[in-house]
Amino acid sequence: MKRIALLGATGSIGTQTLDIIRRNSNIFKLVSMSLGKNIVLGRKIIQEFKPKVVSVISKEDCDTLKIDYPDIEFYYGVEGLTEVATQKDVDIVITAVMGSVGLKPTLAAIECKKTIGLANKETLVTAGHLVVESAKRNNVQIIPVDSEHSAIFQCLQGEGTNEISRIILTASGGSFRDKNRDELKGVTVKDALNHPNWSMGAKITIDSATMLNKGLEVIEAHWLFNLPYEKIEVLLHKESIIHSMVEFKDTSVIAQLGNPDMRVPIQYAITYPNRLELVERPLNLWEISTLNFKKLDFNRYPGLKLAYEAGKVGGTMPTVLNAANEVAVDAFLQNKIKFLEIEEIIEKVLNMHTSIHNPDIYVINEVDEWTRRMVYSKIK
Repeated sequence: MKRIALLGATGSIGTQTLDIIRRNSNIFKLVSMSLGKNIVLGRKIIQEFKPKVVSVISKEDCDTLKIDYPDIEFYYGVEGLTEVATQKDVDIVITAVMGSVGLKPTLAAIECKKTIGLANKETLVTAGHLVVESAKRNNVQIIPVDSEHSAIFQCLQGEGTNEISRIILTASGGSFRDKNRDELKGVTVKDALNHPNWSMGAKITIDSATMLNKGLEVIEAHWLFNLPYEKIEVLLHKESIIHSMVEFKDTSVIAQLGNPDMRVPIQYAITYPNRLELVERPLNLWEISTLNFKKLDFNRYPGLKLAYEAGKVGGTMPTVLNAANEVAVDAFLQNKIKFLEIEEIIEKVLNMHTSIHNPDIYVINEVDEWTRRMVYSKIK
């Protein structure tokens, strides 16, 4: 029996993780979990899976749920996330919360020597050096859950990173991939949330449209696979069938293919190094017939360029990139700014910041808070 802690149970990755646990209840058990704002769904999950520890966002929800479920331990806030992630009988922690809030519980779980199934890219973007150093010190494995990084991870089984010529992350292009910059001036939130291939949460769907999501993935790949940015490329692939590729120094290329279904990388992370049957529609290439690829243009996707630049500078610059993006995307979802202003605001705040190299967790938190204040001031 593999015992699982799930951070972000009511989100897209979280609900798909629960589906895998549900289908394989004889080998997986949900020990602890955290909920977002969807308490109605959270109650259904609690009743079905009966975890022993649950964390919510607010104290009010925590107090209410304690009364309704007296046999369960309830916590709230960031400290609650840490409780969920560090339970003694947990084997693997699936970090599926959105944003930099995932950093503290992930670090705490690593210190408790828990295997990490990482679906929270912001953790590595914000403080990759701290996470990687802690994982190495505690001999903890970080298994990527993002489809692109899972693909690279799978392609590298039995291979050495010193054999890599480059890795190629594929990108669907998001909801506006067929529009030029001028055509983006009047797009709405509804338009942006209409992703052609994947069913994802609102924030990550907007990130896909700006390509900031792929930029964050570039920084994540840098830390996961210990590669310089010059060896990490992004390729537009509309079908989302090849999830990513590795080119080796002898020019051989290994790719991981599959239908766009996040349950595949989630299940692989939980079962690694083994594979478990997943009864879904198989990938029949003859039905697809053609796969298309295109080089990405930084002029069309300036957010991706900003991510590369922030990653190469390093230090606290990726922290600023991530925090500025989180606030700007939230403002767009609330119709406070226009779509193109997301990238404009991020670039302005990045230009205001002088990177602090090798920051500790306290500096990272201070820079994160400073960034959010700067973005809020520009939105107002």
